[in-house]
Order: sequence, then C-alpha cells, then structure tokens
Amino acid sequence: MTNRATLLLADGTRFDGEGLNAGGIALGEAVFYTGMTGYEEALTDPSYAGQILAFTYPLIGNYGVSGTVSQHPHACVAGAVMKRLARHPSHFASKGDLGSWLDQQGVRTIVGIDTRALTIALREHGTIPAALAVGDAAIAEIESALTRYVRDATTRGLVASVADAYRPGETIGTGRRHVVLVDCGVKKNIIRDLAALDARVTVLPYGASRDEILAQHPDAVVVSPGPGDPRDLGDTIETLRGLIGRTPVFGVCLGHQLLALACGAQTYKLKYGHRGGNQPVKDLIRDEVLVTAHNHGYAVAGDTLPPELEATMINLNDGTNEGFRHRTLSVEAVQFHPEASPGPFDARNLFARWLERVGE
Repeated sequence: MTNRATLLLADGTRFDGEGLNAGGIALGEAVFYTGMTGYEEALTDPSYAGQILAFTYPLIGNYGVSGTVSQHPHACVAGAVMKRLARHPSHFASKGDLGSWLDQQGVRTIVGIDTRALTIALREHGTIPAALAVGDAAIAEIESALTRYVRDATTRGLVASVADAYRPGETIGTGRRHVVLVDCGVKKNIIRDLAALDARVTVLPYGASRDEILAQHPDAVVVSPGPGDPRDLGDTIETLRGLIGRTPVFGVCLGHQLLALACGAQTYKLKYGHRGGNQPVKDLIRDEVLVTAHNHGYAVAGDTLPPELEATMINLNDGTNEGFRHRTLSVEAVQFHPEASPGPFDARNLFARWLERVGE
C-alpha cells in the first residue's frame, strides 16, 4: 500500500490512512459492521450499496477470499474501511488475498485508521454522509465532492444498481413448490436456501407488475432484501398491495418494509442502523430468542401496524419491530436475514416453516 487515503465525514471529522491501488473518490453513508468474520459476504451484500463500510474488528482478510460465499457477482459497497488488512491469508478455501480482490473490484479502501474512534463517532452522530479518497488527486477534491454529495444525495437508484444478478424469469432449482422471488437486490444465500427446501425459484425484477408475477402461477412470492429507503419503490409497493390475498407472500429485510407499507404501516430511518451478526430477536409467538444477522438502515414503525397485522418479533436491543404476519391472509415478513448463520442456525427454519404452511 503506497497511496495516501482520507476518510472525511460530513461533520468535518477526518481520518488519514493508507489506500490500496483502486484510486478515486467513493461517496456514501458511513456505517459500521460488527461481525468478526463474514467480510466477503458483507462486501458483496447488495444491501450495502451506497455505503462506505467500516469494519469494527481490527484485522480483516485473515482467511482470504474464496468466491464461494459471495452474495453478488461483484462488490456492492461504495467503499471499505479497516484497521489492519491481512496480506497473507491462511485458509484452505482461499483463492487470494482480500486486498487484491478489492483492487480488482475497484473498491476504494482505506487502511490504518482508528476504527474504534470512527465507530464511536458514528454511534454518537449516527449514519452520516462521507467521502473516501484514495490518491493525492482525489484527496485534493474530497471536500468539494462531499459537499456536492450532501447536497444531492439520494437513495433512489440503489436498488437498480444491484438488482442485476439474475436474468428476469431465470429459474433456479427443480423443487415441487414454485416461488417467485421479487429481486430488490437478493443475496445468493436466500435462493440457495429456498432451493434446498424443495422450491424452484423464478426471479423477477422489482419492477415486475402484479400480472407479470401472477402469470408465473407461483405457489408463493418472496420479496428480497435490498438497499435504500423502501419508500423509493412506490411501484413495487403497489404491486405487493395487489398480490396480498392472491398468493402467499413473505418479505425479508427491505421486503419486510415494503410489505408493511403495502399493508398501511409506516417506516422510518434508524439513527445508525442494524448491521452485523449479533442481534437478539425475540419470537413473540414461540417465546424464544434468536441470534440474528442484520443489515438495514430503515425500520417498520411497530406502533403503526394496522389491526389486521400482528407483530411476531421484536429486537431486544431497541424494541424495534422484527416481524409481522397478517391475521387472516398468508402474509409474513421478518426484518433480519434467515439465510445468514450467526446462531449459527437459529433462524434457518423460518423459510421451512413458511413453505410448510404454503403447502397446507
């Protein structure tokens, strides 16, 4: 690493460190990720589109990059921040080191800053616009670039930037239940888990209409996670409203928020979001606690759920809504990621239980 690099927050806080070979300026919201592992999954998670991702664990890259756990064909983050980067990984599945992969993916990265101080700043301030510049020319432009970003920043277009991993109408698996997945930036693991549960999954884009979805004759519909403000996807919300009562629907993360809006609830932006693999969630129906993986900056306002919706789960850290179901129709949703494995298998059975109910 020979490039100078700077991370500048919108409040003027500045961190200077070293950059990799991918030069230029990355603009996005600065957020932090608390997982000790899972960096390859996080960097390729479509829900991180438009965000500069800071890792709180001090050493990243020690087991390299395998390519087998990537959640998307390319890196989705706007930029990456870490204290130390392992240049010589050790793991039987490693195909290369993380630094080389980040350069190949064009991810602007800063190394060697005090990530503890950055995390504290984000905890105090909340999610904040930021610019990450690598190289002297980029650093000279960082302040003006951040000013423009703060003035013009929008989450519109984030879903479109990552909902491109599958061809419209592409079908994965040969299971007996046919699930249409509405792709708002789906993670590969969701499709893998559904296919493993004897489902064949047809992927349609988030802009698909109700009639296009129903023309697939699905046994059920899954609405995927994805980045940004759910209120940006007004057409998708209307489509889901038209599907309710016509076919079983299950929402995950952004899909949870979109379904809530379709049913008449409201959403809001969290101060600094939930990101990482250590979120305790209480299942109100089964009276048990799950350790879950999260990656979202918005939440469903639990006190706005209409009477026909029943809260099924809450976050034990801050009391936010983590799930709901319709009292009479086959509509369910969870805010966290059942396909992730922090528990390691606490939430894996949610898809299985839902598919069993679909088949009844």
